[in-house]
Amino acid sequence: MEQYKQEFIEFMVDCEVLKFGDFTLKSGRKSPFFMNAGAYVTGAQLEKLGEYYAKAIHDHYGTDFDVLFGPAYKGIPLSVATTIAFSKLYGKEIRYCSNRKEVKDHGDTGILLGSKLKDGDKVVIIEDVTTSGKSIQETFPILKEQADVEIIGLMVSLNRMERGLETEKSALCEIQEKYGFPANAIVSMDDVVEHLYNRPCKGKIVIDDAMKASIDKYYEQYGAK
Repeated sequence: MEQYKQEFIEFMVDCEVLKFGDFTLKSGRKSPFFMNAGAYVTGAQLEKLGEYYAKAIHDHYGTDFDVLFGPAYKGIPLSVATTIAFSKLYGKEIRYCSNRKEVKDHGDTGILLGSKLKDGDKVVIIEDVTTSGKSIQETFPILKEQADVEIIGLMVSLNRMERGLETEKSALCEIQEKYGFPANAIVSMDDVVEHLYNRPCKGKIVIDDAMKASIDKYYEQYGAK
């Protein structure tokens, strides 16, 4: 596993973005782990987060794209931080764009924040985590309504590796098959378990034998095929 991925896993735990315990998800599932990207709250955290995303996007999609689109609301700071990091790390100026939940009818009108979209723009979508793929169902039409853009791919921070909305496959696999563009994550839960199992992280073991058993049991029930 690449060094930046190992660092990112520990970074999520250190920022209390990725937690282990007993959680009830929006879907109603009982999960032994939970991720909340809203816990990135400081300038230093957002700077580092943008760099991890930029490295993963560069690894998967290179530099041949124009716009980074972050769906409201959590995608807004992600897109801003990552465009800054991409410029810093790779010397490539890309534009950030996000959507509003409500269309603005005065001043800077429309449904978009940041850059406007133009015909021919190559777009990478950035999100925190995709459990079911529902957010892309909302995002995809917005992008296509604004301009004739080419969607290069999706990048999320964590692949939860759970079944998607419509099949036994993961949400990221469903997105790729349904919309025709690749969907990737900085790390997967397999990566997380591999790196943290019975290994100290900031002086504490967060995935011990008992937690590993809980995670395994969860995936027996909800894991993607």
